[in-house]
Amino acid sequence: MQIEQIILSLQPNRKSYMRVFNNFNAIKETLTSINEEEATIGFVPTMGALHEGHLSLIKTAYAENDYVIVSIFINPTQFNNREDFDAYPRTVDQDLKLLEQFDNNVLTFIPLVEDIYPNGIVSQHFDYGGIENQMEGKFRPGHFDGVGTVLTSFFTLLKPNNAYFGEKDFQQLQIVKKLVQIQKFDVNIIGCPILREASGLAMSSRNKRLSDSQLQESRLIFKVLKYVKEHFGTKNDNELLQEVQNAFKNNSELTLEYFEIADESTLRPLQKIENNKKYRAFIAAFAGEVRLIDNIALN
Repeated sequence: MQIEQIILSLQPNRKSYMRVFNNFNAIKETLTSINEEEATIGFVPTMGALHEGHLSLIKTAYAENDYVIVSIFINPTQFNNREDFDAYPRTVDQDLKLLEQFDNNVLTFIPLVEDIYPNGIVSQHFDYGGIENQMEGKFRPGHFDGVGTVLTSFFTLLKPNNAYFGEKDFQQLQIVKKLVQIQKFDVNIIGCPILREASGLAMSSRNKRLSDSQLQESRLIFKVLKYVKEHFGTKNDNELLQEVQNAFKNNSELTLEYFEIADESTLRPLQKIENNKKYRAFIAAFAGEVRLIDNIALN
């Protein structure tokens, strides 16, 4: 078996190359060399279908570490809907072309299922202190167990110094920070700002599944979040919820799944605004069968 697959860049006058590893055995020797250098590793886990949001995470990791590992792995255990898993975009060739812009200190890791799940595709169960039961946890049972299971494997195999996650999945970001505490991993978890399309729609791999009309109407999601931010503190949360619900009732393309204002740290729904706490508005909506999530800091 070829230990390392080297893909030469197609860009003219480029002297570096991209390194792609198809399984853990292939990357193990390189990890040993990096550790012997006492160099730092930044880790960007992805499920592929890369876009500018992913690239911004990689660029941040590249600026802050000696090496960056980008994983591409569609994790089956974090999908509670088999149809959603089957429909998830699989664009490895396009992903690799996007990654050609980086030099050979950015490594692409595309593990085998057996690398991540050596004992079969089964989730571990994690007690995240209750934050797993809020919002996404209510509508996607088992999702955060799947997230914790796959990241436990990645952190154990790769031993990164820093790992980078986008704030679009803010609840997931808080879950990962809790996971690191529970499992006592020696890794810093770094949240990075949401990147948005010109329309305001948060960049997501799922956006590739939207029709032109759905893309157009999905601007409503960020529009209502901005409205809530503007009126937070002057209108109560029930008023804001009612206005958000009304905005979606009048939209033919989008269906609101939930809208919630929550404490950033506990993710519990807002009861009363306290001056020493930070709050976010969270939203999930369907455009046809495509589920979109977003959030915004309110104070």
